[in-house]
Amino acid sequence: MSDKELLEKEEIFSKVLRAGRRTYFFDVRATKAGDYYLTITESKKFTNDDGSFHYKKHKIYLYKEDFAAFSEILSEMTAYIVDEKGEEVISERHQKDFKREYNTEEGIASADTADGDVESFTDINFEDI
Repeated sequence: MSDKELLEKEEIFSKVLRAGRRTYFFDVRATKAGDYYLTITESKKFTNDDGSFHYKKHKIYLYKEDFAAFSEILSEMTAYIVDEKGEEVISERHQKDFKREYNTEEGIASADTADGDVESFTDINFEDI
């Protein structure tokens, strides 16, 4: 086993956040010198057509020298989002009656995406053909 693999196994302290299809892992790990750093891993579950599934993972390594700046920017960005859009989740995945609005030359058009239908923005009526 390589040193990198050994370091990945050494978890000092861990927390898990399950959020729908996504799971976030927060792990404190140790460097070779014995100092600590944080890894944040996003794991997202995908289902294949045959019913089997797989996970995609993305990982961030955060070191102590970056904690203050990272925390400050994260707080600023999350506060901005909540201030601008509130805490209510607005998305087609979370709301069955979600309608997306699009700007068109004539004005604003709505596309119903509640059933997962393909959106179409044409004025063609196939009965006229």
